[in-house]
Amino acid sequence: LSSALTGVFQEMKTRECHFINGTENVRYVRRDIYNRKQYMIFDSDVGVFVGDTPYGEIQAWCRNRDPEILEDHRAAVDTFCRAGYELAAPFLTAH
Repeated sequence: LSSALTGVFQEMKTRECHFINGTENVRYVRRDIYNRKQYMIFDSDVGVFVGDTPYGEIQAWCRNRDPEILEDHRAAVDTFCRAGYELAAPFLTAH
């Protein structure tokens, strides 16, 4: 690893929508990643944040205590996924 890259950190959040039978069954997943390692996840099928590391457990605990944050993420199935389905449908593939 080059010394020029020392001290470079990357924070990333991904949001995914999983569609089964069009919009009949939709799952929303948000992943929080730091330096290529997932530390926390929200899965609409679970309904709460779950930590994958000690740091992620603390972050999940804080978010799960806030009903507004949980409500926003639980609603993302409709506000983010279903709302964007019409735009995404031509690019979706069946698995």
